[in-house]
Amino acid sequence: MNYAQPTDETGRLEARYSAFLETITNLRPILHRYCARMTGSVMDGEDVVQEALFEAYRKLDKFDDSRPLKPWLFRIAHNRCIDFLRKRGVRVEAETAAMDSDAVEAIEPAGLELGRAVEHLVTSLPPKERACVLLKDVFDYSLEEIAELVDSTVGGVKAALNRARTKLAASPAPTRRSRMVDPELTRILELYVGRFNRRDWDGVRELISADARLTVADAFTGKLADAPYFRNYERRPTPWKLVVGELDSELVVIIMQRGVDTWTPYSVVYLDLAGHQIDHIRDYSHCPWLISAAGSVAVSVSPVQR
Repeated sequence: MNYAQPTDETGRLEARYSAFLETITNLRPILHRYCARMTGSVMDGEDVVQEALFEAYRKLDKFDDSRPLKPWLFRIAHNRCIDFLRKRGVRVEAETAAMDSDAVEAIEPAGLELGRAVEHLVTSLPPKERACVLLKDVFDYSLEEIAELVDSTVGGVKAALNRARTKLAASPAPTRRSRMVDPELTRILELYVGRFNRRDWDGVRELISADARLTVADAFTGKLADAPYFRNYERRPTPWKLVVGELDSELVVIIMQRGVDTWTPYSVVYLDLAGHQIDHIRDYSHCPWLISAAGSVAVSVSPVQR
């Protein structure tokens, strides 16, 4: 019996996919950090990263091996962020011809703290300025690299940096949206957490609509009824419990994991309500970097759960 021998093209594709998997293993938290600051939410940022990686994986067979993977992946993630912001109605500021002049010199951010401090201020900026200041002042990309990533010129990047740095130096931190004002959401989350911790799956299902959706990041997207979601939690190898809490002022369910002598936040679950029932569970238990990427994490002290 004759078997088809692997071709040189097959070998190249296999090497390309191996390089892709190795690159995203190291790059994933950095991509998330960028997308989280662009979208203004660590959870939305993770959703955008997953969409970007899926798009990149589908296009990988057409990728030019002579190019480095990292800038290509960042470009896809950046474009996905812009799509997300457009859908949310955030104004995308256009560059004028005068702003694209290479004669413009980018001012240095005197008096402006860099790194993490900048990250939590940039949501007040239009998307292009937001991207440029993140890539330059947080991720330390060159002007030329940024111009390629955001589809601009070096002059356009300098102009965007000038505007962004001036605004950031003069602006207070933006207020964060919060779901804490919704007493019904608080009530549902407390019931959900209490019943979940007792493994009262029938009680948990009473809180969830019959056609509820489930998204487990990096693992599953579909109907909750089609997934072994509760059984998988029962099989988790490390001790865990759920608590109601806040992640960047968003009311969420926080997954706590038992350490040597204490419980620590591990990841997060976001519940969407329709009326008085949960209609979408977004579980980020495979993405523990959301906790470290958040600006603030708070665990609520709740009454005894029913």
